[in-house]
Amino acid sequence: MIKLNDILKIEDLPNVKVRFNLMFRDNWDPIEDFKNGNDEVLLEGQYWNYKSKKSYKEGQITIGFVRISRNDNLWLLFHVGRVTKDLDKMDGVGYEYEVIREYEKYFGRLIVRFKNKSQTMIRWASSVIEECEVAQILPDIFDNDIFPGYENVNLSWKELSRVIEKDNWKTALQNQKGVYLITDISNGKRYVGSAAGDEMILQRWRDYVKNGNGGNEDFKNLNFEHIKENFRYSILDIYKSTVDKQTILQRESWWKRVLLTRGKYGYNKN
Repeated sequence: MIKLNDILKIEDLPNVKVRFNLMFRDNWDPIEDFKNGNDEVLLEGQYWNYKSKKSYKEGQITIGFVRISRNDNLWLLFHVGRVTKDLDKMDGVGYEYEVIREYEKYFGRLIVRFKNKSQTMIRWASSVIEECEVAQILPDIFDNDIFPGYENVNLSWKELSRVIEKDNWKTALQNQKGVYLITDISNGKRYVGSAAGDEMILQRWRDYVKNGNGGNEDFKNLNFEHIKENFRYSILDIYKSTVDKQTILQRESWWKRVLLTRGKYGYNKN
């Protein structure tokens, strides 16, 4: 079993704190910011002070992890830094810092397995580092956007916009006709649509990424920002490219009846 400090080899552990960035303001999901390249937001979280207690002192080393999934104990290293100045600010970003460059080669690549048994997400390294087992060192920067299989697709608009042009997603979505579901998580309303054109599901979902409504009258009255924040996309049925359009339309109609998307519970108008 390889432990975290077998890799980092930090000697002054009593001067080191580890921050497990699990949740922050407004239901923040740090791994999404990592995948979207929002480093500034992640580092705000890393150096944030709560209202009643300071997180660090000047000179301390901080190690930052983000949890890869809500359903596991895997954490991705994204930062190792040293506090250079205490800004004496509470309920906000409280410190200036410098990145410790010798560890940058592990940022976004080193994954540890750790089960946090405390509600405190900022821990002294000396108390947890032996429990941080190195699960994997990736050959490249973490990217959890491998196509998961049609039955497992469940994407927010932001996630869809990120993956839609990735090769493995394009290959999967442009080779299947299908019936799909869009859910508005703000009110529970749903929309059932179908894709049977030249590039099949890929083209329909590209349209949704482009302007939110995809040309559908059902969505044109909705604000694009509302769609970006609240719409989720999943797949109900898939069909080979040789299946005729009428079969797919019949199945689309069946799903509309089952999910009640034509009335007050949904966005379908026909």
